[in-house]
Parts: sequence; C-alpha cells; structure tokens
Amino acid sequence: MMITDVELARTAAQVGAAVVRTMFGASLARLEKSGGDFATAADMEAEKAILDVLHAARPGDAVTGEESGRTGPDGAVRMWLVDPLCGTLNYAVHTMLVAVNVALRVGSDITVAASVDPFANEVFWTDGVQARVRRDGVDESLRPSPDSRLVEVNLDPPFPNSPAFRAAALLSDAGFAERFRPRVVSTTLAMAWVAAGRRAAYVTDGRLYDSVHFAAGIALCRAAGCVVTGLDGQPPHTGAGGLVVAADQETHAALLDLIGGQGPQRG
Repeated sequence: MMITDVELARTAAQVGAAVVRTMFGASLARLEKSGGDFATAADMEAEKAILDVLHAARPGDAVTGEESGRTGPDGAVRMWLVDPLCGTLNYAVHTMLVAVNVALRVGSDITVAASVDPFANEVFWTDGVQARVRRDGVDESLRPSPDSRLVEVNLDPPFPNSPAFRAAALLSDAGFAERFRPRVVSTTLAMAWVAAGRRAAYVTDGRLYDSVHFAAGIALCRAAGCVVTGLDGQPPHTGAGGLVVAADQETHAALLDLIGGQGPQRG
C-alpha cells in the first residue's frame, strides 16, 4: 500500500530530525550564505536524507529545499517545501531549540505538513483537517490557548515593512508589556507551540509565500484553529505580508492594534 502524503511528511521530517540529533554537539564548519546567513553540515545532511525519502516515494513531485533549491519536474503541481534545520544559529551554538519542517503544496494550498522537535521527540503534524502532536507513537490534538500570554517575535531580518512595522519596537511598546510577555527563540518551532497552547501568539515580518521556513507552521496553526493573518490583518501572503498567528481572536486583535499603532502598513 502506498504511503499517504501526511505519513510521508512525518516520515521525511523524522528522518531529517534523526540526522540533526546525531550531529548535535559536533564541531561543524559553517557554510556561509548571503546576508550573514549560514548552513552547517547538519543542515546539508538532514536535507539530503529528507529529499531521498521524498524522491523515492514521490518521484513525480517537485521539491524545494532550503539548501539545495528546487528539484524535480518542471511545472509540477505538487511541491514539497523542506527546511531541514530551522534554527541553525541556535544549533551551531549547542542550543536545542530547532525544528525540521516538511510541507506539501498542491496548487496554491498546503495540504499536509510536519514540524519535528528533534530533541523533545515531538512530531507536530496536520493533514489539512486535524492538527496533532505525536509523542512516543501517541497522537494528541493540538489546542491553542492564550493563557500563557507569551508572544514569540521574530527579530531576524529581512524587515520589508520597516519603518512602518519594527519587531523590536513592538517589544518595547508599553501596551505590549501591559498585556503580553515576549519570547524570542529564533525558530519556527514557536509556531507549533502556538498551535499546542504553549504560546499565545507569534509575530514576524517578511514575504512568506512558498517559504520552506513557514509553510508547515502556518498549516499547523490553521488546522488547529488559530487566527492566522498578515501584519495588516489581511490573509497571509497579501497586503503588507508578514504574519500574526494568535491562539484566539482577542489576542489577535490586541496585537493588530499594537502593530497598527506603529504607523501605516505598506503593501
């Protein structure tokens, strides 16, 4: 029997996570990229392992990997989006806050996704309808909650909406401090935490369509029932871009008010 797409996403992400775990703590050379970004041998090896799984199971699909770019048939309707190690800087300095992300886009829709925490051994996944976390082979439904009041804010560039929106300015806003508490983990694992009720919200700037970093997290949060928009409250990938993911409408509205208070958004 052929493996389903969601099973394949989970399997591929777990294979990549196993590589990330195995190589953790080793002295890894940095492979410099543009803008001060870099990859390590763990990024490269994890991506190769994931792509081997995807190509073997779905040879007719295209794949976009963070490190290797696009492979597969031209014009393919099905595109796998692979981020083999989200949180490379954390990983390089021996901090266990990273994620391995695999998502499938069919046409314009993300249909399945998996985001794995290699060190907590948690697999966050969605088939587009349900959103669950698997621990020790047991699945539990993801339930967003605003109760923590913790908001993850991505401070990594680029900042296409600056000066109209500045993530650092949001953290220093008195209204933010009155209602929320900031966290910065520098990995999209934080989006899975919003879906799981461990964070109240996540905020980032950027143009995120077909992003290997964000596709899995957005799909997880939508399936879990989170409120997911751009910085201006419009659907993701439209208008000002960026992302506001919140556990509930009240948290989302409060964050949009704070963001809107910085100045007019630029589309």
